[in-house]
Amino acid sequence: MSGWAEHAIWWQVYPLGFTGADSTAAHRLPQLENWLDYAIELGCNGLLLGPIFASETHGYDTIDHLRIDPRLGDDADFDRLIAAAHQRGLKVALDGVFNHVARSFVHPEWMADRTFEGHDHLVALDHSRPEVAAYVKRVLSHWLERGVDGWRLDAAYAVPAEFWQAVLPRERFPDAWFFGEVIHGDYAEYVAKSGLDSVTQYELWKAIWSSLNDGNFFELSYALGRHDALLDTFVPQTFVGNHDVTRIATRLEDERHVGHALAILFTVAGVPSVYSGDEQAFRGLKEDRVGGDDAIRPAFPSCPDELAPDGEATYRLHQELIGGRRRNPWLTRSRTTVEHLANRTMALRSVSGDDSVLLLLNISDEEFRFAGESVPAQSWRLLTGRVTPGPDAPLSL
Repeated sequence: MSGWAEHAIWWQVYPLGFTGADSTAAHRLPQLENWLDYAIELGCNGLLLGPIFASETHGYDTIDHLRIDPRLGDDADFDRLIAAAHQRGLKVALDGVFNHVARSFVHPEWMADRTFEGHDHLVALDHSRPEVAAYVKRVLSHWLERGVDGWRLDAAYAVPAEFWQAVLPRERFPDAWFFGEVIHGDYAEYVAKSGLDSVTQYELWKAIWSSLNDGNFFELSYALGRHDALLDTFVPQTFVGNHDVTRIATRLEDERHVGHALAILFTVAGVPSVYSGDEQAFRGLKEDRVGGDDAIRPAFPSCPDELAPDGEATYRLHQELIGGRRRNPWLTRSRTTVEHLANRTMALRSVSGDDSVLLLLNISDEEFRFAGESVPAQSWRLLTGRVTPGPDAPLSL
């Protein structure tokens, strides 16, 4: 994994929704420049962009990967955004949709004779064709040459792992970071075969909100054990929200558990991302229908000053936890052990060398006393320091 990626904390934006893009051509990408300082103040140092290439509708039905979507702007707008991000120390990653394309894709002869997951307007590419591999490598290289620092590879799970091994331009761009969208299966095996740096950690995402909703930290403990084992192979890309899932503030049945979810995300190993709006407690339900993503991909105001004030507390909480993550960069590859486990109370310790972070979680309706520390009902505590075992130390911190 690239050295800079060890310290990456991404702010993810879905540009077509964020800028309120309709069917008209307009220079909307510059609107994102108004939010770069906001991302930095949040504590992030990377901008993870959703699709920005010419497409038919939602961006994942690409027409031409070498052309900026006219609804967002043009090459000059892109160049200016990259320059503005880099001037502030922000890395930029793009979303590459190379498993499937729109039916109006510029090279229809490269399409396979199948649709993508039953979506009639999305047609899978034939990844056995050398022309497809050459095209994908060209696209990856083109935008890396233009200043991009990394790539998210959409629906990577549907592409043969060996395909990525052949197209990633490692020799020309050794510092680039590539991660794939993998929802299920053997993550470690896919990384090993594909040559990717990382994949999305959906198993941990599900365990976080599900264990909080069900009052069952045993599920989270099991998932964390599997998560920890992945570190032998790679560092997963972690999240509690993204452009494809119901907002965490909606998914959790008790809004008091948002803090618990975030505390877990930022104190266990991984390369974390924050989906724009989650830091403001945006709500939105993903539905399995046409337009079912609209609620989780809303338009944002032109600048942060126009945000409603009711998300301030959640924003400050993100700042606090991301700040702790930045002060303890070793957490990216830390190992986490479960020090205490019950249905509604849990103690997690993440360690690297002599450095330690102890997270105490209580989602019960009564105060719970861990060894040396009391945590109120429906609350959590985070303790950092050196590992100093002793009879009076809270869980040996």
